[in-house]
Amino acid sequence: MSGITPLTYQILLALADGDGYGYGIIKEIEQRSGSASAPSTGALYLALQRMEGEGLIQEAPARPGDDARRRYYRLSAKGRRRAEQESIHLAVLVAAARDKKLIVGGAS
Repeated sequence: MSGITPLTYQILLALADGDGYGYGIIKEIEQRSGSASAPSTGALYLALQRMEGEGLIQEAPARPGDDARRRYYRLSAKGRRRAEQESIHLAVLVAAARDKKLIVGGAS
């Protein structure tokens, strides 16, 4: 396996389109995967802290007029590469599941 957690991948996906902040990341994960899959605030911020330490994300400049306490994050080059690698890895697994008729129809 690739060694990336599902939450890490979800965060990388949420930041793939641009800068994001904690609550916004949670809402995007909820929208994509359902509210039952959304991380708690504590779990999210622990993951963000870990990912920043690993060099997958970095703090981004605050937006003018935003709450000064809000921290924005963005993907680093390393984070984008990891997201791409994990996406390829998952696509291979999904293709194998389709070949074995574990997934019939649905989104491609």
